[in-house]
Amino acid sequence: MSGAPLALLASLLWGTADFLAGRASRANPAVLVAFVGQTAGLVALGAIVAVLGADADAFLPGALSGLFGAVAILAFYRALALGTMSVVAPIVATSAIVPVIAGVVDGERPGTLQWIGVIAALTGVALASREPGGAAKDTRQALQLAVLAALGIGFALVFLGAAADHDALTGVTAARVVAVPILGVLVLGARAKAPARSLPGLAAIGLLDTGANTAFAIATTSGLLSLIAVLGGLFPIVTVALAYFLLHERLQPHQRVGVVLALAGIPLISA
Repeated sequence: MSGAPLALLASLLWGTADFLAGRASRANPAVLVAFVGQTAGLVALGAIVAVLGADADAFLPGALSGLFGAVAILAFYRALALGTMSVVAPIVATSAIVPVIAGVVDGERPGTLQWIGVIAALTGVALASREPGGAAKDTRQALQLAVLAALGIGFALVFLGAAADHDALTGVTAARVVAVPILGVLVLGARAKAPARSLPGLAAIGLLDTGANTAFAIATTSGLLSLIAVLGGLFPIVTVALAYFLLHERLQPHQRVGVVLALAGIPLISA
């Protein structure tokens, strides 16, 4: 599978995971949602890497990805708990800008049509994710956390792409190896707890996120990072769609325009 379809698969998985995490973080401590999910991903990846083998050269960039990712995912889930998906998602979606800049600095030169696709997709994400009205509570803190999450995710994706140049699975595994202990310490410090019946659902969120990270990492090996990042950054479209179909939230006119723009940008980026 080439880079563009894998990046779109990552977007689908991320969008689904974020929708579920947003709901879970309102019923459970955000740090526990992140910890259980990341741990489930580590267990699954550990089993795969144990069979296929690892590449030591992928560990350092993967570990750096995990460091930024741990901060980002905690900030993201906390922002979702404090605010609303429609406020947080468009800010976090701008995380794609970081790898786009990194790719251009590294010498990538997307064509004119691809740049048009990038602008269309990013504009579409912002429009589709935005909904009238402010966050339900603690708006300022939610927005600050969303900005932190966007930066963290952006840098995490850059390092994940670097790790994938050696081995994608090792890179994602290394990220989890670093993130899980950090989140574990925070869970212990906060004495966070959740009903046992909720743990399988939290683990499923982590497996979706891990699948998305793996798909994205592999995608970076067969496409420009600056473009793959934008396709992977379409995840808020998925979140909005799930909210529409499962929670029966109406799409505003500007959200419909955003979906059209984002979808229109995909073939241009993939050209």
